[in-house]
Amino acid sequence: QVQLVESGGGLVQAGGSLRLSCAASGSIFSINAMGWYRQAPGKQRELVAAITSGGSTNYADSVKGRFTISRDNAKNTVYLQMNSLKPEDTGVYYCNARTYEVNYWGRGTQVTVSS
Repeated sequence: QVQLVESGGGLVQAGGSLRLSCAASGSIFSINAMGWYRQAPGKQRELVAAITSGGSTNYADSVKGRFTISRDNAKNTVYLQMNSLKPEDTGVYYCNARTYEVNYWGRGTQVTVSS
């Protein structure tokens, strides 16, 4: 089992920045990749950014150049630095941890970007 706890969401004006954190605990040795997804009202959950255990990263086209995913292995924590935020970035952001068998999800943290 893997437990994920997100933090760092909030309300910010367009053009501002936020940093999300996701602390993992439990069977962290089984994790192959971690990522951030978001879900806006009335829309499907979508991948924002992901990072593998080898350090490879992947971003949605809509956030490339603005968001950066990183990790601190000593703290078992993954971060999402979000800069130049836009109103369309508003949504609930979920941390995800992927193993060979199971996808684990955090409870989500709300990000609201006002225009």
